Amino acid sequence: MAEGEVCAICASPRRDRSRLCVVEKPRDVVRLEATGGYNGLYHVLGGLIAPMDGVGPEKLDLARLRRRVAEGEVQEVILALSATAEGDGTALCVADRLKEAAVRVTRLARGLPTGASLDYANPGMLADALRGRQDVG
Repeated sequence: MAEGEVCAICASPRRDRSRLCVVEKPRDVVRLEATGGYNGLYHVLGGLIAPMDGVGPEKLDLARLRRRVAEGEVQEVILALSATAEGDGTALCVADRLKEAAVRVTRLARGLPTGASLDYANPGMLADALRGRQDVG
């Protein structure tokens, strides 16, 4: 998505520079932008840690992520990664690498999709929904 070091989205002065959303691939940026609900910056890792496929942390763009956070403008890193074993492992690795930074690390909420019935929810979805519950009112 970028011809240089930074894409047009992150180069825009109208973006919230205090939030950095970490995604697996460029098309994830397109999907998040389509929601109209996020106005921060993005960081594309270029994949997920997948030991069975020979993909370790060294193959992801983690060094540049750490540099961006170290610059000091970012206050929150949002991990928008797949809800899979690889996504969870990658999220833990990213959070661990950012421990020394004075930055909040969050993750997208998981659980029941809008319009879903409990009849069709699997135990993992229900467990995620219970952990991510929110106050009403």
